[in-house]
Amino acid sequence: MKLQGALAIWRRDMLVLRRSVLSEMVAVVAYPLTIYLAFGIGMKSYIGLVEGVPYSLFIAPGLITMTAVNAAYSESVWSLWFHRRVQFTIESYRVTPVSVSEIVVAKIFSGFTHGLVKALTVALVIFAITPFRFAPEHLLGYLAFLIPGSAFFSCAGVICGTIMDKPETIGKVEAVFIMPLIFMSGLFFPLSSYPEKVIPWIRALPTTALFEGARQALVKGSFSAMFVLQIAGMALITFVAAVWIFRLKMSD
Repeated sequence: MKLQGALAIWRRDMLVLRRSVLSEMVAVVAYPLTIYLAFGIGMKSYIGLVEGVPYSLFIAPGLITMTAVNAAYSESVWSLWFHRRVQFTIESYRVTPVSVSEIVVAKIFSGFTHGLVKALTVALVIFAITPFRFAPEHLLGYLAFLIPGSAFFSCAGVICGTIMDKPETIGKVEAVFIMPLIFMSGLFFPLSSYPEKVIPWIRALPTTALFEGARQALVKGSFSAMFVLQIAGMALITFVAAVWIFRLKMSD
């Protein structure tokens, strides 16, 4: 698969991001910072230590990861919806040599870039107000989770942005499916809090592999190949589904 078309679309998306980067950063910091202040600081005296660390430090890696994958999903879903329903860019794709796979890959690139920039912004704020730190050598293992995780959420965004016509429907999907998947995956509490019979089902969620594996990689430097394969496999499945659904939509 050639990537010239994907890179061209990615560069266009980056120009859009550059024009609104300040307002984007302010908006993206507000949500995880509010959660951190409410739970990480407001509840820490009641919760105490979680897995041997203060609660405020336990949730910090998850909030950084959540920012990245949320940004990847939002960029893909709203970008596809806007191009399809407002700018009608999808119509122009029919007469260009850019393939469907390149378009989806471009949205994966754009989603990851958006997520990385916004996650770095949130991480800097968390670093400034907390003692949360990690060894620089842990970043490589962390990226091994963040890259397929962002791809999974980007492809999910492409699917939703392709098939949904109403913006309120997109918001409902995020509220009913995306956020519960994130919250159930151990973002705010350890998996051991679940009943034993429920834990295998929770571990089967791709978001659990992402958040649990990313936290362990970033904080402890440990690496779970099983978690990486799990989230990478789901990213591949959603990529194939996104290409197929987008191709069907373009042929209508």
